[in-house]
Amino acid sequence: MTPAQTTRLLPQAYRPLFAHAGFKRLLPALAASDLGDGMSVVAVAWLAIEIAPPGRSGLLLGAALAAYALPGALGALLFGRLLRRLPAARLLAADSRIRAVLLGCVPLAWATGLLHPVLYVALLAGSSVLHAWGNAGRYSLVAQMLPPEQRLAANALLSSSVSASIVIGPALAGFLAAVVGPAWLIGLDALSFAVLAVQVGRVRAPGDEPEPETKSQWRTGSEAEAGAEAGANGQGGAVTGSDRPTAGLQLLRKQPELLGVLALTWFFNFLYGPAEVALPLHVTDDLHAGAGLLGLYWALFGAGAVLGGLAAGALRRFPLWPVTLGIVAGWGFALVPFGLGASAPVTLACFTLGGLIYGPFTALSYTLFQERTPAAWLTTVLAARSAALLTAGPVGTALGGPLIALMGPRGVLAASGIATVALAAVGAAVRIRSTRRPASRPVHGSGPCGDAARP
Repeated sequence: MTPAQTTRLLPQAYRPLFAHAGFKRLLPALAASDLGDGMSVVAVAWLAIEIAPPGRSGLLLGAALAAYALPGALGALLFGRLLRRLPAARLLAADSRIRAVLLGCVPLAWATGLLHPVLYVALLAGSSVLHAWGNAGRYSLVAQMLPPEQRLAANALLSSSVSASIVIGPALAGFLAAVVGPAWLIGLDALSFAVLAVQVGRVRAPGDEPEPETKSQWRTGSEAEAGAEAGANGQGGAVTGSDRPTAGLQLLRKQPELLGVLALTWFFNFLYGPAEVALPLHVTDDLHAGAGLLGLYWALFGAGAVLGGLAAGALRRFPLWPVTLGIVAGWGFALVPFGLGASAPVTLACFTLGGLIYGPFTALSYTLFQERTPAAWLTTVLAARSAALLTAGPVGTALGGPLIALMGPRGVLAASGIATVALAAVGAAVRIRSTRRPASRPVHGSGPCGDAARP
């Protein structure tokens, strides 16, 4: 079958993406790095247990997992002045190179007997310090490469790749860890980022140049329309404090719509944290089952999320804000049956449906940011978004333990679902109230569906 014939088998929304040479070259490398990270979720924890001193495995395990994720939030704040002027491709390549080098040092140090726990945590922390900027570069590069009407479908493919890695990566790592050892799995992750760095270097995107030294301030109302072109081209007055590490968050404060998307996403992830802690205990304490059933829950959720993410490409014709709020409410309703004492087959079906509903959320969220942010500020704003969201899950997870002691795992799952539905209701009320005010046009064009997609 020829490439042209294969392209014709794809849904209409995705065909232009695979006809785009740069995106078609970049997507496999991004998918490989996602799969590498999916394997590292297991490999990082397993290796920490192997090298931990007696009686300290829990402490090192927590430190390793935190080091693999949280420094990205710190890097987004500390390196803003230095990195915000770099093109999106260079940001993604820099993050990929750092991860390739430092993660690659893990198997080398392990093979030579030099992998001390402190060195292990330091290598993991260093590898993730530019994660927020690399993630911002990924989605900014897509926004530069593709026209607005293709961005939602592209974001759907990227988010589906992450969801698929959650299903395939840990299962593959569980098999390979017994064959080659967890350290070499981290080495495979490093290799995937090395390949990504090479592929990013071969991509050329329109507007892929450093951001200018001065930027226009984001405005609302008639000022926004008058200054939109100047903002996109880096002309006009400088933003107050734009050289400070918190410039991205300051910019978000000037755009209530994007700040609302970020707040909704933060609380959505926060309310998910207790459910993530409660599910394993629900399986063991309430259902009296083992790890196989827990793995089935997550595998079905991941499969649903992949399908839902791919379906996001067909949502271009719908208003994005109502769809986003509907996703939040739908996920909450999917958790409520856990608290009603439903049987395992019923809750498995609900969890699968929850994954299917949740799947498009990430793509829709990134599309809103891409369409409402001036091109010159996109990487800065997306890095601030990533930094803020990196705190939501850990805070929610930390809250899960005390809540389980108070309510039990079944009660926590139900409470998480009810609170998530309430979050959607509050978001809808705030959105309705804001639309009754004098409308202001977006700073940078309309949504991916034209006027109909404008939230």
